[in-house]
Amino acid sequence: MDMAMEQYVISASSTARDLAPVMMCIHDLLGRLPVTARSRDHPGIRIEEGKVIDQAYTGPILEEVLAENTVKRVRPPTGPYRGIPVVVAPVRDGNGGAIGAIGIVDVTGIFDLAGFMEQNAGVRKQVCGEDPCPLPTESPAAKR
Repeated sequence: MDMAMEQYVISASSTARDLAPVMMCIHDLLGRLPVTARSRDHPGIRIEEGKVIDQAYTGPILEEVLAENTVKRVRPPTGPYRGIPVVVAPVRDGNGGAIGAIGIVDVTGIFDLAGFMEQNAGVRKQVCGEDPCPLPTESPAAKR
């Protein structure tokens, strides 16, 4: 019995079409969060809401990850995900070289707790004039 098996190979020269089946799987595994990917040699793919949005996609962070061969957690300064937290990681070959990059929207980065606490303290200081608000000598119902 001869059983032919389909294979999906990711290489430095993979095209968007080559990346599509694996990226759609990742997209579904992540609850349909937006995902992007590209190989070193070709623009890649952008998937949102179960659909391929772009088959010639690249972005600034995908480019940086390929060049630097490091994982990045950032808010891109340009592109369709400008200002939205993303995580992008390199796909590495057997020697550790970056042959591609895969990116996702970082839902954990959306909730920047340190930034929230800093903003909260600033708002309280504006409203109350001092921190803590209310002051320990004031009743909790005190408003300024």
